[in-house]
Amino acid sequence: MTDRPKTPILDSVSLPSDLKTLTDAQLRQLADELRAETISAVSVTGGHLGAGLGVVELTVALHAVFDTPRDKLIWDVGHQCYPHKILTGRRDRIRTLRMGGGLAGFTKRTESPYDPFGAGHSSTSISAALGFAMARELGGDPGDAIAVIGDGAMSAGMAYEALNNAGHEGKRLFVILNDNEMSIAPPVGAMSSYLTRLYAGGPFQELKAAAKGAVGLLPDALQEGARRAKEMLKGMAVGGTLFEELGFSYIGPVDGHDMELLLPLLRTVRARADGPVLIHVVTKKGKGYAPAEAAADKGHATAKFDVITGVQAKAKSNAPSYTAVFAQALIDQAGHDDRILGVTAAMPDGTGLKQFAQRFPRRCFDVGIAEQHAVTFAAGLAAGGMKPFVAIYSTFLQRGYDQIVHDVAVQNLPVRFAIDRAGLVGQDGPTHSGAYDTAFLANLPGFVVMAAADEAELVHMVATAAAHDSGPIAFRFPRGEGTGVEMPERGQILPIGKGRMIAEGKGVAILSFGTRLSEVMTAREALMARGITPTVADARFAKPLDRDLILALARDHEALITIEEGAVGGFGSHVAHLLAEEGAFDQGLRFRSMVLPDAFVDHDAPRAMYDSSCLNAQHIEDKVLSVMGVQSLAARRTDRA
Repeated sequence: MTDRPKTPILDSVSLPSDLKTLTDAQLRQLADELRAETISAVSVTGGHLGAGLGVVELTVALHAVFDTPRDKLIWDVGHQCYPHKILTGRRDRIRTLRMGGGLAGFTKRTESPYDPFGAGHSSTSISAALGFAMARELGGDPGDAIAVIGDGAMSAGMAYEALNNAGHEGKRLFVILNDNEMSIAPPVGAMSSYLTRLYAGGPFQELKAAAKGAVGLLPDALQEGARRAKEMLKGMAVGGTLFEELGFSYIGPVDGHDMELLLPLLRTVRARADGPVLIHVVTKKGKGYAPAEAAADKGHATAKFDVITGVQAKAKSNAPSYTAVFAQALIDQAGHDDRILGVTAAMPDGTGLKQFAQRFPRRCFDVGIAEQHAVTFAAGLAAGGMKPFVAIYSTFLQRGYDQIVHDVAVQNLPVRFAIDRAGLVGQDGPTHSGAYDTAFLANLPGFVVMAAADEAELVHMVATAAAHDSGPIAFRFPRGEGTGVEMPERGQILPIGKGRMIAEGKGVAILSFGTRLSEVMTAREALMARGITPTVADARFAKPLDRDLILALARDHEALITIEEGAVGGFGSHVAHLLAEEGAFDQGLRFRSMVLPDAFVDHDAPRAMYDSSCLNAQHIEDKVLSVMGVQSLAARRTDRA
């Protein structure tokens, strides 16, 4: 006789409250169905897969035990939140993940009351959870606060600052430490089983003693592995473990995929905790999907893929990515200069430094999710006579701004900043947009700030940065493919603060900073068909500005338009200041600056984001027509309507 097929459960779950009616066996089945649904959805949309698969059981258990949204469940970063979104009333939209008008790829307060705190950057969850806990104590929103933070995110100092503060306050707070790095499966299973039996009975005050004594009661063969597991993550401090010294009750390690262990543990801790508790769960990234488990990154971020084979769809391209161009250019420079080093903050793959590390393993440093440390570490390297290239996404460089000012700029140290993902980045949305680096770097004395117009220019800027020893220098480049220009055999050192003329014209000049140059040239072709021939120049530098070029453009043209992939306050603002100081406006110059809107641009395909930001070729054409007093085609269509 064959077993009867199980009745699907996920179809009957609309909100976490529905989980309260399920048995533990049904919750285990729900976890299996939730994993399959997550895989199916991400195969259609692409996105972060491995992290979500690793917390499926934990997600079900937390929603089954706690009372969300009254209880605040805060996912650090949010890479792992897709299963959470499916359980919290968004299953019908889960196949719109990261698409224009669809669900965000991270938690987002405006999207659901079950997302009490938005994220996109790591290591913020404990601070936010403590804020919710203290608000509760002071008469604000009721309910518990639960932070789920990965072991990688624990490398950031902010997480420890929050733990220290939480321990000092001593209020009820739950931190789930999701550890998906340790290979300690056998001792974890034995330890979890033993601890859970203890946790299921007795007062909460005995939990700490049970956790401390449990290792000694395990079979000899498992004791050493269990001790290593605790010591590796917890660290040791005089008089006790680090977390306990900070004022937390530590419980674990617990098998994060064993519902029979998770459910009674969470129920007991929720019922009896009277202070801050840290529960250490061990999970496997990509759990339950063989292609993800076998991948080097455990399926961290994927394109659309075939569920059966796991094979990802590949975009057709004839041009290399900017990141790949940077990586090769840096390797080429480092081959001629052994003082060149690479520094990244937990993003060796994304920044291209993985290739650099393979070629120069002793000269590449991944400091973990610690951008502040990365910047000051690089400052020390520079002060010590080396040539560090700090490769960090624009959005993450924001986290090290005080160190950029205090430790690099004030001391005029020659740290090189390779700023990837400049401009709008697509499906990751506003938390990852690189909109502000030009503005926050170009206002610092002594800084050199460049932007590559294409991949060939990027090669030259890497060479320029390598040769620049008189102070800090930065160059920015976008996510994605280059334009397909002919590549130089080797980078040439650019004269600091000098742009280049691209095309001569008359009447109006367009001064581009960054990769909008290709859109400018497309707009120029359309304008020439209308009898308008703009002059086009590539600024290359936001600081120092090419005064001679800018003032010549202002003198020889009726109008000047700047364009950049950044917020107001950046390149165009510096140009406007120069023109005002030099009296160009007094001579009748008409000036316009095309920048990103004063708003956070929602996730979408990159071109659609630039379209909504009015920075594509059609918008450039319309801006030229407007400044020249000619009605645009779009305006004519509006008038006729």
